[in-house]
Amino acid sequence: MRLYRLKRLFVGSPLPTAQARHERLSKRTGLAIFASDNLSSVAYATEEIMRVLVLAGVGALTLSTPISIAIGVVICVVIYSYRQTILAYPQGASDYIVAKDNIGWAAGLVAGSALLIDYTLTVAVSVSAGIAAITSAFPALFPYRVVFGIGAIALIAYGNLRGLRESGRLFALPSYLFIAGFLVLIGTGFTPTPSRGRRRRPRRRRRSNRSAR
Repeated sequence: MRLYRLKRLFVGSPLPTAQARHERLSKRTGLAIFASDNLSSVAYATEEIMRVLVLAGVGALTLSTPISIAIGVVICVVIYSYRQTILAYPQGASDYIVAKDNIGWAAGLVAGSALLIDYTLTVAVSVSAGIAAITSAFPALFPYRVVFGIGAIALIAYGNLRGLRESGRLFALPSYLFIAGFLVLIGTGFTPTPSRGRRRRPRRRRRSNRSAR
C-alpha cells in the first residue's frame, strides 16, 4: 500500500483512455519539451568545442566556424526528418516504430538504443554544464556542486515521470527564459557602444627642451 501511494505521488493517478485526448500539448508547451535538447546544446556546445580545439593549439580555433556550420546542417536534416515523420504518422510514432516499419526490427532496436544513450548523455552533460555555470557565478556554492547536480537530475526525472503535459509546465519557464536571455545576449553584441567604432589617435610625444636644443 505504501508503494502504491509512493507511485501515485511521483507518477500521478492513471488517466482513462477518454481523457488522454485532453492531455495533448500546446505549441508553447511542446516547444519547451521537444526543443530542450537543441536549447541545451546551444548553451554548452560552443564552450565545449572551444575547449577541445584549444588543446590542439590556437590555430585550431579557426575550425570552430566550419564545425558550427556542420552542426547547423545536421540540425536541418533532423528538422526535415521530423517533418516527414509527422506527415507519415499523424497519430504519432516513436523513432523505434518509424525505423522498424521502414527499415526493419534491427534498425528499430538501434534507434531505440541510440535514443537511450543520447538522453543519458544529454542529461549528464547539460546538468554538469549548468551546475558549472552556477558555481562559476557563485564560487561559494562550488563545494555543493554534486548535491545540486543530483537535485537537478531528480527534478528532471520527476518531471518526466509525471508525463509530457506536467513536464511541459515544469520546463516551459526555464526554456523561454533561456531563449530570452540568448536574444538579449545577441542584441547586446550588435548594439554599438560609445567606445566602439572610435579609433584612438596615437599620442605624440613632446620633445623635451634638452632634445630640442
